Amino acid sequence: MDWSDLAGKVIGLGAPILGGALGGPLGAAAGTILADALGAAEHTPEAVHAALADPNAAAEAAQRAESQWLTALAEIGKAQVAEVGATQRAEIASEDPLQRWWRPLYALELSLLECPAFAVTLLHAIWIGHEAGINGFANLSALLMTYFAARFGVLGVYVTGRTREKQAGATGELPPSLIGELLKAIGKNKKK
Repeated sequence: MDWSDLAGKVIGLGAPILGGALGGPLGAAAGTILADALGAAEHTPEAVHAALADPNAAAEAAQRAESQWLTALAEIGKAQVAEVGATQRAEIASEDPLQRWWRPLYALELSLLECPAFAVTLLHAIWIGHEAGINGFANLSALLMTYFAARFGVLGVYVTGRTREKQAGATGELPPSLIGELLKAIGKNKKK
């Protein structure tokens, strides 16, 4: 017998989340909580199965165990969010040269190398009347516009993100996003 054998019975007792956990990879952890709630002699599927023999006491214990299980999951989630936040704050405060310089290098490469190179090439083809070059640029114009729109769009996101990171590093909180500010303004207008 294993924990998944008890899943259906626990679900039937009104604890569907705990029962689902018993049938999954966290079955042993959920089973331990259920065993404690039932007052089982051991933390084994067999002992829990024996403790589930009294349907009235079992239903109450299963629901209590589910409540404890949900509390444990919430604590785990809270700890994970705290860890992610600490990692993000450490990355924002990082003095790593790559962290600080990759966005400016991206911007410089795009605006000082790529765009001028395409412009000079096109203007040169027009100046000397190179028909194949002009036609090539004309045929590729949609692709080039899409390419540069994507590149400058990414650059815009990077610049905005870095600004928010700097503000967060200075204040300890992320500043509100543009959409958040718009929603707040709309909410204030509706209240009036």
